[in-house]
Amino acid sequence: METEPTSPEASQLDKEIASLRKQAASLRKALQIQCSTILSSASTSRLIRSSSSPAAGRRPGRPDAASSGLRSRSTQQQAYMQQCVYRISAPVTSFKVRDPDPNAVDGGHVLGLRFEIMSRGQFLRPYYVMLNRPYAGSRHLRVHRHTVPPAVPLAGLAARHLPQPSRAGAGNGSRNSSRNSSSAADQDLDRFARTLRREIVRYHNRLGVSADLRRRLGLRERGAQAAAPNALVEAGIADIEAKQISLAWANNKTGRLVMDDDGNVVKFVVFGSDGRDWEASSAIFSKHDTIDDVARKLEERLAESLG
Repeated sequence: METEPTSPEASQLDKEIASLRKQAASLRKALQIQCSTILSSASTSRLIRSSSSPAAGRRPGRPDAASSGLRSRSTQQQAYMQQCVYRISAPVTSFKVRDPDPNAVDGGHVLGLRFEIMSRGQFLRPYYVMLNRPYAGSRHLRVHRHTVPPAVPLAGLAARHLPQPSRAGAGNGSRNSSRNSSSAADQDLDRFARTLRREIVRYHNRLGVSADLRRRLGLRERGAQAAAPNALVEAGIADIEAKQISLAWANNKTGRLVMDDDGNVVKFVVFGSDGRDWEASSAIFSKHDTIDDVARKLEERLAESLG
């Protein structure tokens, strides 16, 4: 059975429906934010509490569904705010768990570290690092399991701040025990946790740089790309550490943006059919430019080509 070709009117109607659905989703999100903001206000909480208690000289009656739902929503918002305060004030927390494996080292005792990360005003899924003590006669810790992304140098940080116990002191008696107790001080769990969280935050900051660049240049919406030769048609992470962003233009030119650990731009190059395009590279990036400066210059070049 052959399908009828789509008419221009039907195609235009589909585009309008898709646009209305996108606007509706945006309005629903804005409404949720406004409701949360109002319910988070201290004055609003006082009004809701005062309305729930019976006034003096007034016979208490059955609360209506609207007021009951409002009180329930306010209670949920207060609990959510308290949870957010805890997660912000304590970005790294520790807890103890038991390994169910009967042959686990150290009787299955495991120390867990939970790392809270926030990006664009929202909490991301926490990262976990599990530590145990597999060394006989020593209290040294070792990374047992983790959910840290591979771009974060966890092994290097563990080797620096949680080194293995030295085997030099293999003597007997009190001398051996004193060496074990002194070597245990070589590990710095607090510095390991703080350094690891800083590296995780840096990694997400670099991911955010790429996302902000795509969003500002309108690359998140496919089909809305301009056909001008200087139009940037693609920008994305080029390496596992998210320190490089690859770019592509409609005229087959390519570029590479290099960042440091904190997401600051340190180098920008453009390649054409004849090799490196020094003119375009210097026009888009100069020393001490930020990612906003690079995005602004890219927008200006696109506007010049369209004009």
